[in-house]
Amino acid sequence: MNRLPPTSAALVLDETRPYFLWWTDATVGDLRKALRSQDTAVRAYWLGALLREANSRDLWLYTSPAELREMWPHLVRHLGASRAMWAWLLDVEDIPWPPVERTSAGPV
Repeated sequence: MNRLPPTSAALVLDETRPYFLWWTDATVGDLRKALRSQDTAVRAYWLGALLREANSRDLWLYTSPAELREMWPHLVRHLGASRAMWAWLLDVEDIPWPPVERTSAGPV
């Protein structure tokens, strides 16, 4: 499959501060380390940041559709308004967030 090139060649350099991590001082190296974390919650947070903030041309430098599908149940809480779009693009279930049981007050 042919892909468009990244928006900046610098996004492969560990010392680069990527535009899509605008709220933190994290570098590409920090991001790569977080994405290799054994802690699923840590990986989900940073993958969610990629999906929300990075240009789709750039996010594939750091992940794959297969990884996103595998992590999907852990990602949905981090995607905000982009959740439904990513569910459609990845052909996965659009899991509602927050879960229904957390949003309903129960019987009155």
